[in-house]
Amino acid sequence: MKLRLAALLALTLLGACRHTGDVADETAGVYAVRSTCPILGVPSGTGDITLFNPPGSTDSRAIDVTATITDVRSTCQDAGNDVVSTATFTVVGLRRDAGPARQVLLPYFDVALQGGAKVVAKRVGQAALNFAAGDIHGWTRVQATVRVNRGAATLPASVRQTITRERKPGDPQAALDPLSDPAVRAAVANATFEHLVGFQLTQDQIKYNATR
Repeated sequence: MKLRLAALLALTLLGACRHTGDVADETAGVYAVRSTCPILGVPSGTGDITLFNPPGSTDSRAIDVTATITDVRSTCQDAGNDVVSTATFTVVGLRRDAGPARQVLLPYFDVALQGGAKVVAKRVGQAALNFAAGDIHGWTRVQATVRVNRGAATLPASVRQTITRERKPGDPQAALDPLSDPAVRAAVANATFEHLVGFQLTQDQIKYNATR
């Protein structure tokens, strides 16, 4: 239900410009840039939802509405005391019968996750999926926002120094990955946040998504 820690530690963006705090590889000319902005994602198994009629049935002939989260995007404002991540995503739906106009409310969650495991904030909202009369397709656009304290998302100076210190050829420590140090790895994970969105599923819906 959450991104792997290995993915959280892959905090690199390749670019032509060098900035303060970049990690330089003198042989390859590569710089890694770490951002305080949360990593946006949809946890596995929560991007789809299926509604049945009658409720409780899992027969394919009883499928009433299916919906999927797609086109997930984010913007991040990292000025000030808080880092503000705003996610937008589209919910596209398909209903079984092209009947009269209908609105279906689908619950979704909006979570700030710290270190790959700790939920520091969560909100549950409703995505209103509208089907026009005679149409089996519907969609809606949703916006969700989380705030993360800048201090919590900032690496301690000592850890930052360990990661960014200059490494020269011949240095016996040059070939060692700083993240192989458990203390450094834990500090990076603790300062790493995710902004996760997905459908707020029941236990039965989670099981259905895992087995369908």
